[in-house]
Amino acid sequence: MTVAIERDPIYRGRRFQSEIIELCVRWYLTYRLSYWDLVEMLAERGVVVSHTTIYRWVQQYVPEFDRRWTRYAKAVHPSWRVDETAISIRGGHRYLYRAVDKFGKTVDSLLCADRSVWAARAFFCKAVKTHHVRAPQKVNLDGNTASHRALRLLRKENPNLRGVVIRSSRYLNNIVEQDHRAIKRRCAPMLARKSFRTAAVILAGVELAYRIRKGQFSLRSGAATGLSSFKHLWARALKRRGARAQARSDEAQPPTQQNSPVRLRTEHDVRDIKPVRDERKVTVGRGLYLFVTPKGGRSWYYKFYFAGKCKKVNLGTYPEISLECAKARHQYARNLLAHGINPCEMKATLGRNAFVLRMREWENAQIREGFNPLSDSHETSGIASA
Repeated sequence: MTVAIERDPIYRGRRFQSEIIELCVRWYLTYRLSYWDLVEMLAERGVVVSHTTIYRWVQQYVPEFDRRWTRYAKAVHPSWRVDETAISIRGGHRYLYRAVDKFGKTVDSLLCADRSVWAARAFFCKAVKTHHVRAPQKVNLDGNTASHRALRLLRKENPNLRGVVIRSSRYLNNIVEQDHRAIKRRCAPMLARKSFRTAAVILAGVELAYRIRKGQFSLRSGAATGLSSFKHLWARALKRRGARAQARSDEAQPPTQQNSPVRLRTEHDVRDIKPVRDERKVTVGRGLYLFVTPKGGRSWYYKFYFAGKCKKVNLGTYPEISLECAKARHQYARNLLAHGINPCEMKATLGRNAFVLRMREWENAQIREGFNPLSDSHETSGIASA
């Protein structure tokens, strides 16, 4: 039996394989190659691709690759050295703000149109947001007055930065001045810096490749760590979380106890559920599901989001609470959310018995009035007061 190859959703609709796309983007960001160089190198291997296609791959996938690599980023030292360097874009000078720690590890970078206070402030905000777990303690700046003013303004606004020591020592910034060389050396053969947006994406990718060379990412155990293993490092870092390797069709498949993709629709479907080896969630719809334990216990839960946090509330156990009663209680909790009331907080305030009594009253009203528990066309008066 032929098993379909699982493909990352970001590559769907692409004619070329994901390995070719990742190879072109990785080589372009890491080595001193132009788009035409990559076209000739791929042609020798029997792959015909246009240089504009590689350009579009770089523009589309560099932000996504950067996000996936960031999951494995190591923490940097709280002593930063900040400086900006000029980058030529469409014949004019733009400024790339960069920061490294005392050991030369890249902190962050941002391409700005000028060297104003607002440009420096935007860079500091981005760097602090990226490393919010460990705020800087010392920041060494050059003689640019705008950078000093921007950091002082940000220090007044952000309480986490009030203890930051601002220094201006020339020899301490030698490390970041030397670090600019690798970025500018890579930018020399590039001819695609025709607009500010495309240049920002490319420079972000170059910074990512440079951080990988410095070893600023900690992958899971078993990952290779040499210069010859860049291919394996990229493949491991770009792998989606939760993606599982496809098993061979001739191998014995272990029994799975995953969440059921089939929704419960009738009471007969609920009765047919048998005890399982592991805990299992069988969905009904709109966050309502039946939680089945290995010992045969079955409980109804409603999973929802309130104030940006994921929460769940217990609606009762089966068979005391049937499927229709669970749907009615689920609708009651949804109406509470529509009025800005957290069902979990209401249950804790009233107590479990009083909360269950409120839900029973809602069930009886639904049965008397003949409303569909999963329909949104129902009366909501009195819910807020309840």
